[in-house]
Amino acid sequence: MKKIFILFCVAQICLLGCKSNKITNTEVITLVKTTKSWNGTPLPKYLDGNPEITILKIIIPPKTKLELHKHPEINAGLVLKGELTVISETNDTLYLKAGEPIVELVNTWHFGRNDSNKPVEIIVFYAGIKETPITILKKQD
Repeated sequence: MKKIFILFCVAQICLLGCKSNKITNTEVITLVKTTKSWNGTPLPKYLDGNPEITILKIIIPPKTKLELHKHPEINAGLVLKGELTVISETNDTLYLKAGEPIVELVNTWHFGRNDSNKPVEIIVFYAGIKETPITILKKQD
């Protein structure tokens, strides 16, 4: 009888962990709404042409520094995992961690750096023009 009681108690405790946490209302959370990039520079006007949306998932390995580059189009992202440092050519610096958004610099040279021992995952949305590159690498001498 004692064993049955113990099994019953264990089962009840396990079932408490299975309690449904139903979401009953739609929740909308604004992550970012701005007219400026992360360093405070105003975003440029949209380019003329046929619009093209690109969404990329970028995975940056541990201890990796990306090449110096710029984006001719407005883009924004969200760090899913890890921590990322973004540094402009003028040494403006932004530190990002999982869950934080970024509105990228437009037509400004910059690079990202993962200083940690874990990969960084970031989703980036580009609002561009068809046939226009989303990233331009700076040629190093």
